[in-house]
Parts: sequence; C-alpha cells; structure tokens
Amino acid sequence: MSRPYDAIVIGGGQAGPFLAARLADAGQRVALIERRFMGGTCVNDGCQPTKTMVASARVAYLARRAADFGVSTGPVVVDMAAVKARKDKIVRASREGLDGWMESTANLTVLRGSAAFTGPNTVEVNGVELEGKQIFLNTGARPVVPDWAKDVPYLTNTSLLELDVLPRHLVIVGGSYIALEFAQMFRRFGSEVTVLARGKLASREDADVRDTIRQILEGEGITIVTDAGEMSAERRGDDIAVRYGGGEAVGSHLLLAVGRVPNVEDLKLDKAGVALDADGYIAVDDKLGTSVPHIYALGDVNGRGRSRIPPTTTSRSWRRTCSTAPTARSASGCRPTPCISTRRSAGPGCARRTFGPRAARRWSRPGR
Repeated sequence: MSRPYDAIVIGGGQAGPFLAARLADAGQRVALIERRFMGGTCVNDGCQPTKTMVASARVAYLARRAADFGVSTGPVVVDMAAVKARKDKIVRASREGLDGWMESTANLTVLRGSAAFTGPNTVEVNGVELEGKQIFLNTGARPVVPDWAKDVPYLTNTSLLELDVLPRHLVIVGGSYIALEFAQMFRRFGSEVTVLARGKLASREDADVRDTIRQILEGEGITIVTDAGEMSAERRGDDIAVRYGGGEAVGSHLLLAVGRVPNVEDLKLDKAGVALDADGYIAVDDKLGTSVPHIYALGDVNGRGRSRIPPTTTSRSWRRTCSTAPTARSASGCRPTPCISTRRSAGPGCARRTFGPRAARRWSRPGR
C-alpha cells in the first residue's frame, strides 16, 4: 500500500531542501528523497568546495607576489592534502547542517535512496511506494564524459576535488566556466596547465570579455588552445596525450569539463508521462511545470539554469508562480551569467550582438 504525501521532492540539491521545508512549514506532509548528499552540486561538488580551494590558490598566488608588496617570504609550498582537508571540513559542516535541518523539520520525512516513478502520482524508493499530490524533481546534472576519453584515466569537476597531490601538468578539455576556474586555481597551486577549447574560450561571453579572460589567464602562465576541434586521447607511459586538430598536449592528469547532462535515466519518467526537451532535459514551462500538471522540475535538471541561475531561485520562483504572483523571469528570457575566477565578471545573460551594448554591460572586481 502506498504512503500518502501532499508533496514529494526528489533530490536534495539547492532547491529541494528549501522547498521541502517551506511546504512542511505550511502544514503539508512532505517526503524528501536523496540518494547521495544533501546540498547537491553547489554544496558538495561545485560552488562551496571550489570557492574554498580558489581562496587557497589565491593565497599561494599572493604569497609568490609578496615582494611586489615589499614583503619578504621563503619558497611557497602548497600542501594539497591540507588544502583538501580544509575544503572537506567546510563542505562537511554545510552538509551536516542541511541534514540536521531536514531531519528536525516537522511534517517532513527524509528518505535515502534512488526514486523512480511507478505512475503519474507514485514513486518507489527502497522498495516502498509513495503517493504524492504534487511531485518536484530536483535531481540535478552530472559531467559529460565523451567517448574518446573513456579508455584513459580522467577527472571531472567532482573527482578533481578529491586530489590530495598536485598535478605536474593538468590538461583541461573545455573552455567554459568550470574549465577556466580550475585552470586558474591549479596554475596558482603550482601545476603546469593547458586548456584545450574545442571552439571559442568562454563562448557565451562577448568578444571583449573573452579576450580579457584569455589575457588574464595567459598572463598567469596558462597555455590556451582555442578552436581545437575533434580530440582523441591515449596513455603514454604515466602520462596522457590528448590529440587535437593542431597538435597534442601531454600531461600527468586530464580534466574533462565539456558540459553536463541531466540526471533523468533512473527516474523512469515514461511511467509518469513526463516529457524531455530536445537536449534531454525535463521540459518545463515558465512556472517550472512539466507535461504532467502536478509534476514540476527545479534546478539543473530542467536545463534552464545551466550555470546561470541558482537553483534556490527556482525554488522561490515556484513558490511565487504557483501561487498568485506573475512569472519570475524577464520578458527577454535573459538570466544573469557569472564567470568566477579571482577576477570575476558577470552580465545579464544576453550577448551584446543580440540586445545592444547597454543590455550587455559587464563588470569585474579585480583580485586584491
């Protein structure tokens, strides 16, 4: 027999816990299902751990430049095991905070496991069937691993965070935000870094922003190859060789940062009648509704965020749009886009070539 709930939230990412708690506080009986860690990518594999490591990398960078400020230091040595331990401590505190909050919230049941639809209103987790009047999907996304890289050792944005040794030479395939953040970070830790971008660097940005980002990174000693085209990889002794249109890059470690795919396969969406879009994301309307009236998709799994808008904002957006307020998005469809390195740039999410120079103003805060 199914367990009845007013709302079922599948996925404990950035949107899920906040929405679940708000619904529970309103008196609804809520089930929150998570198969890994609370907090999703941002807490565990993205924003928080990477910014923690960016801070460590910036300290190493400034220490090497101490003489420029009239300060004398000895040789700068980066202890990656200590960097990782600091990152792990901060992530653990956030994760445990979320766990404690969810477990102590009245009207909220936390279930650990993988959920799959058995019908439009029912899901199964750990052999138990739950029935919900409303169901919210917040299952996130994961890194793309291209076929050409599957026969060599590779890292993703998740596994790279677990390194406790410094790569001698990090080859990064990808030219967007994740690739560039790690490129600057590990160069400042002391690795040799090569970035291979299949097309343009930071392709979502306007040309002047792309050029500035490249100038900054090359100024720090990072090798950047753009328009690299198709690639292949092979083991070469203890190293990994990546061949591209204009040559090859040989490094000790390979990071793949070529995009993300939604976590939808295990949900068995066909049993609920939930449709996907052309890119494999869950198709949603402006109120985050899917093709099934009582099922909603929040965060990266609906494809609308894609490193542009915090999933917690989609949670707030749903609470507004599914009550009485108007839809929370601009008429142009633009969403703010950050490019986070020590020098941060941001914009309204619209290219200047599309909406004109005034609509595409960027700003930056130099590293101090």
